[in-house]
Amino acid sequence: MVVRRRPKPLLIFLVVTGSFLILAAAIYMFLASPVDKNSHKKIDVEVPSGTGVSGIAKILKEKNLIRSELIFTITVKSKGNLYLKASTYQFSKDMSMEDIILELASGSTYNPDAITITFKEGERITDYAKDIADATNHSETEVLNTLNNYDYITELMGKYWFLTDSILQEGIYYPLEGYLAPDTYQFDNRDVSISTIVEKMLDEMEKELDPYRDKIENNVHYYITMASMLELEGTNTENRKMIAGIFENRLAKNMNLGSDVTTYYALQYPMTSDLTAAQFATINPYNTRASNMGGKMPIGPICSPTLSSLEASIEPTKSDYLYFVADKHGNIFYTSTLAEHEAKVQEIKEAGDWIW
Repeated sequence: MVVRRRPKPLLIFLVVTGSFLILAAAIYMFLASPVDKNSHKKIDVEVPSGTGVSGIAKILKEKNLIRSELIFTITVKSKGNLYLKASTYQFSKDMSMEDIILELASGSTYNPDAITITFKEGERITDYAKDIADATNHSETEVLNTLNNYDYITELMGKYWFLTDSILQEGIYYPLEGYLAPDTYQFDNRDVSISTIVEKMLDEMEKELDPYRDKIENNVHYYITMASMLELEGTNTENRKMIAGIFENRLAKNMNLGSDVTTYYALQYPMTSDLTAAQFATINPYNTRASNMGGKMPIGPICSPTLSSLEASIEPTKSDYLYFVADKHGNIFYTSTLAEHEAKVQEIKEAGDWIW
């Protein structure tokens, strides 16, 4: 006769308890997991001042950001003296409950009134004035008046090492042309002051220029001006360095730089069509095509350059070339003599690749 032993009560208890804990853990992990891992869309969530944990749980459940109000509440309270801050947040359904709790505890930096302004490289201050007017409560006229305010400009010159007396030369259109770093910036709201925008851009410019300070501080206006021409004449660091070397060769030979982009700036024309011979000959301190500009740089920058163009202005490529021309595809051709240059221009036109 076989005697079967009854399972010990303790063993049964441990097995049942263990199974229960595993099941409970699995349920918790599911309820605490993201509602939808594939949904990255930001959802605005406002937590009013004085809202308790259960109230926050209700808000989140209504927004379908958590699976269970009860589990959320229990989890928060289990963490002890955790304080969830009232604010406006941006959450998404791919966030876990734990991530949401951590952000609620740290507080939100999200500002629903914030504005973003993108200032593109190669554009002029007049373009930037329009960008600011479009995004804020200021008009283009207000912006340009601020940027031409002598007292404000001299105040800025005392704060930024790269703003020198050169920007106040007679004939300069806009003192800060070329010195405002192109980038995307965020501001608190549409009431942001013009000076706040300008100085944030100058702060960024300072960060970009500081690594080169030892090389450019003695003649920073030259390098910014050169970089602004290279920005519009070239398409990448390599060909901009080559063009910078050509410009230096021409300056050394007392030749006109002959940069068409400076003529457009001198006339304040958009670069959307060809100019006449008379326009290219216009006497203007910006126009390097003018007869009196032999061996001279334009009086100042003609657009906001990128770091690529700045690097090219500092480290030009040495060559014997004196001329260059680009086709409508952005290809740039270099030549050493005027005859070679004119032949290349004719070749481009006959191929139907002239820019206009």
